[in-house]
Amino acid sequence: MKLTGSQIVTECLIEQGVTDVFGYPGGQVLNIYDALYKAGDRINHILTAHEQGAAHAADGYARATGKVGVVIATSGPGATNLVTGIANAMLDSVAMVAITGNVPTHLIGKDSFQEIDITGVTLPITKHNYFIKDINDLAPCLREAFQLAKSGRPGPVLVDIPKDVQLATAEFTPEGVVPRLPERKSRDKRFDEAVKLINECQRPYIYIGGGVMSRNLGDEIIALSEKIDGCIGCTFMGLSSVPDSCNRFLGMQGMHGHYASSMANKKADLIIGIGVRFSDRATGNTLKYAESAKIVQLDVDRAEINKNIPVDVALVGDLKDSLSRILEAVDKKERPEWKSEIEELKKEEALIEKTNLENAKGLHPKYIFDVINKYKTAETVVATDVGQHQMWAAQFTRFTKSRKFISSGGLGTMGYGLGAAIGSAIGTGEKAVLVTGDGSFGMNLNELATAVTYNVPLVIVLLNNGVLGMVHQWQNLFFGKRYSNSVLDRKTDFVLLAEAFGAKGERTDNVEDFERLFSEAMKSEGTTVIEVLINEDEFVLPMLPPGGSIDDIIVSIPKEDKQ
Repeated sequence: MKLTGSQIVTECLIEQGVTDVFGYPGGQVLNIYDALYKAGDRINHILTAHEQGAAHAADGYARATGKVGVVIATSGPGATNLVTGIANAMLDSVAMVAITGNVPTHLIGKDSFQEIDITGVTLPITKHNYFIKDINDLAPCLREAFQLAKSGRPGPVLVDIPKDVQLATAEFTPEGVVPRLPERKSRDKRFDEAVKLINECQRPYIYIGGGVMSRNLGDEIIALSEKIDGCIGCTFMGLSSVPDSCNRFLGMQGMHGHYASSMANKKADLIIGIGVRFSDRATGNTLKYAESAKIVQLDVDRAEINKNIPVDVALVGDLKDSLSRILEAVDKKERPEWKSEIEELKKEEALIEKTNLENAKGLHPKYIFDVINKYKTAETVVATDVGQHQMWAAQFTRFTKSRKFISSGGLGTMGYGLGAAIGSAIGTGEKAVLVTGDGSFGMNLNELATAVTYNVPLVIVLLNNGVLGMVHQWQNLFFGKRYSNSVLDRKTDFVLLAEAFGAKGERTDNVEDFERLFSEAMKSEGTTVIEVLINEDEFVLPMLPPGGSIDDIIVSIPKEDKQ
């Protein structure tokens, strides 16, 4: 059948199983939006307040569902407003397809109104991008975009479609959902070396990241830890891959990771890195990382091998295949001495946490997360913005299912959380919880309009300390308490603000009141904002100082020094 380019875009989205898209209309995508309108009974469009919010919503949707997130924007500023969201998806390996309009092909390169070379702008932050010059290339490129976005190491793909291509007509034949591209298998020679190292080690540490989340390999990770009698730690991006109820799981390691997890990583004689990139936030000083350990790295992306940390054996290929073969080949072992060491580290961590709670100046955020853990369900997605609240969420939130922790890891995007939480709730159909701070929330709070308009089931827990918390903490510890531009001193009334948008607004400064408000919000419909007042000098601990290693870890600060 003969269709216009705009109709082809819509039909390709439906063909690829897309049920929800996020975006904002404009002059150079009006024809696409007209086609979406006519297909409204088959595909749902969510209009956000800003294109950046739409990109973050598509990102959160993809992370929570495992599907490809889709965002649409017009040319010029509409397209450039997607850049932060696309970069965020790229650095966290999130499957996303961004569709932008552009001026007609005969006006390209002439500085036309709202013309921008968005493929050039986004070249470094996409897996691939397309500029469609010929209507006959449109459907094949869109299908390929979906395939590339979800294959191998996932990531964002952009398709830029000039206005005249949207208006042109071509034959269109519907096809099925494109499969993931086949992934290579790791080499047998290196595989045997990896098995040998695992069998010979005494203190194995299984270190998992976003790649494990992407491929839903939590069960296999637990099975491997039980077979080799090892412990499990994770990166920030690996959170919720393995349930916290697993007694071998020590939680996040690194700059603000759990003490037991970071120390176990240091004490291990073998680190098995699976779907991790050995980020500086996780390793600390790379020259001192794993000084007495061998490293086996499993990853689908060859570019990650030896990029940050030199490894002894690398298995490049499909993680599910590599991990299942490792699991089958390694010997069943019992390592009681290592298990005993791990238990001692857990006790030390508990003592550190007790001390920090005793030294708290007012309401410690852990008690807020105890309440969140109590009332959220296994299906509840917890999203965050970026800052101290993000690290507290990573430390104290407990998960039983994967894809339930949604946060910006690689780019560290303040303002990410609200859009992502909206996308997560729409994608899963479940109530979501957003944990944010007054600094991050101020960046994209306009998306409250989206949440209220679509009656999104969302509870926003706003930890308000009146400062840019993480910046303030660094200035306190490393810059002689010179708080240059980190004290917000804003007059915003977040309760009235929430109500102005049409949401419910509440405020508290104690855990008893918070529990009442949060439990009610979890049972209510629509969006609720709960502002929680906390002290500006409450720190995220433990902490590795900048440039430091695990040997320099800061585990607690006396109460009198927090001022």
